Amino acid sequence: MYLVFCNISPEESKGLARKLVSEKLATCISTIPGLMSYYWWKDRFCEDDEVTLMIKVKKENYDALLTRILELHPYKVPEVIAVAPEKVHLPYLAWVRGEDS
Repeated sequence: MYLVFCNISPEESKGLARKLVSEKLATCISTIPGLMSYYWWKDRFCEDDEVTLMIKVKKENYDALLTRILELHPYKVPEVIAVAPEKVHLPYLAWVRGEDS
């Protein structure tokens, strides 16, 4: 499995999360609200409220998930970072993979 992190505006977070799960591209998405992002974009300092989507996905669904995020995400260059956890509770991993649903 991969754990994918994607930041998005609070207004857009619920819609994106629901679509990705309902389309079965992600097994589960948890939201981490209340973030503030500070960054430079096109020579301008930006400060935005954001939500981090913590997306749990089967490895074989990652490419389709990324494609769909890029289609739906309102940012021109969305943050999408995937990590492969070194250790995962095995029953949870089985659930993410659809082996125990």
